[in-house]
Amino acid sequence: MQLTRLREFSDAPALTIGGATHSYAELAGMCGAVAGRLRGRRRVAFWAENRLESCVAALAAIETGVEAVALNPKLGSGELAHIVSDSEPEALVAGPADDGAGPLAGMPRIDVDAAARGSLPDAPSDPEAVALIIYTSGTTGPPKGVLMPRRAIASNLDALADAWEWTEADRLVHALPIFHVHGLVLGLVGPLRRGGQVRHLGRFSPEAVAGALAAGDTMLFGVPTMYHRLAQLAEDDPEAARALGRARVLVSGSAALPAATFERIARATGQRVVERYGLTETIMNTAVRADGERRPGEVGRPLAGVEVTVRADEVDGGGEVPTDGETIGEIHVRGPNLFLGYLNRPDATAEVLRDGWFATGDLATRAPDGYLRIVGRRSTDLIKTGGYKVGAGEIESALLEHGGVSEVAVTAAPDEDLGERIVAWVVPADESAPPSERELADHVAATLAPHKRPREVRFLGELPRNAMGKVVKQRLGA
Repeated sequence: MQLTRLREFSDAPALTIGGATHSYAELAGMCGAVAGRLRGRRRVAFWAENRLESCVAALAAIETGVEAVALNPKLGSGELAHIVSDSEPEALVAGPADDGAGPLAGMPRIDVDAAARGSLPDAPSDPEAVALIIYTSGTTGPPKGVLMPRRAIASNLDALADAWEWTEADRLVHALPIFHVHGLVLGLVGPLRRGGQVRHLGRFSPEAVAGALAAGDTMLFGVPTMYHRLAQLAEDDPEAARALGRARVLVSGSAALPAATFERIARATGQRVVERYGLTETIMNTAVRADGERRPGEVGRPLAGVEVTVRADEVDGGGEVPTDGETIGEIHVRGPNLFLGYLNRPDATAEVLRDGWFATGDLATRAPDGYLRIVGRRSTDLIKTGGYKVGAGEIESALLEHGGVSEVAVTAAPDEDLGERIVAWVVPADESAPPSERELADHVAATLAPHKRPREVRFLGELPRNAMGKVVKQRLGA
């Protein structure tokens, strides 16, 4: 099954990037020129920059049936060397300005010439064939290459189209990097599979997003930081607020959207943001439907064709947890959206794929109506304190609602009395006047429950992050 509608050779606008708009016919011609040079290769890498040449490289590989390894251009030399060594691409597909030094030196190169035109070969027909290899962010070790089949991409995009009433009439405004699932699969391939248009801004600015929505774009895919800045703009600029309010749907993902940001957007624009939940290994698992109830902090029900269970620890029987919105368990997923495994890592694959189910390592509660609320990662975010199981994510969300907190990460520390005590690492909104430890503890106790309050608060100038921008909790307190 083909992943885009490039082969219709339509004059309809497909991709706007770098200030220029390219039709389906033009984009197909560019991809065809690259496809001719990909023929006979099994796997290539491409620089996943937010520019036309990178988009063409990815789409050409997908439409030709060549496995494409997405390279984050911000990776350090060590991680980049690991990915290149692990995936062994036969060539680098890149634009003229892309760097080929360091670990890429000496690799055969296929330059993308946006002025060249060619014909696409016949569409690949094997749904189980690998389309993309996207490396995990590596928060707990070297990044692992996720083998993403065509079947997973196609089925998941179609399920999202059903959930969000996504059609060829939609125009998506997009400012995410294209080296991960959110930006590449949902943001680039998604609109083209529908036959609609994607406008990539190159880099995010709240003013540019508001301008695109004011000009008629209908959807926005963003992350919480983007919505925090959009909320600030909307509160200060009535025109921007009206532009956001005209969007058909605003979608947030990749991390939990703080309830305070959700409510600020709602008050300023009348829009209630749609949240969803996914992973590199599964693409999207759940989503709030366009016609569904939008509740802050909740990521909706499973997508069509996707099965989701929330299971207790093996020591507690391993069965499904009650749908009470309170009991925490690990999310397990089964469906056509699953990856094939980790490249060169059968051991790691066997650890997470069991009897057709993928053990995500993510912790959640499930409401009586089936809505999920993500509370953290099992490896770093399940805290057992005073006989209770607490998810770090729910404490982080509560602390982010406090006006004195700019950023926060919550971890556990050994405690003789409680087993583990809750530690909050806080970047204050005003470094010269941070909130007191007691003030933050009382805020959490009042918002959630007394046993979930942090017993210790440590203030930082910034949180340690990896190349994907995710907080690396293992570095806290090191």
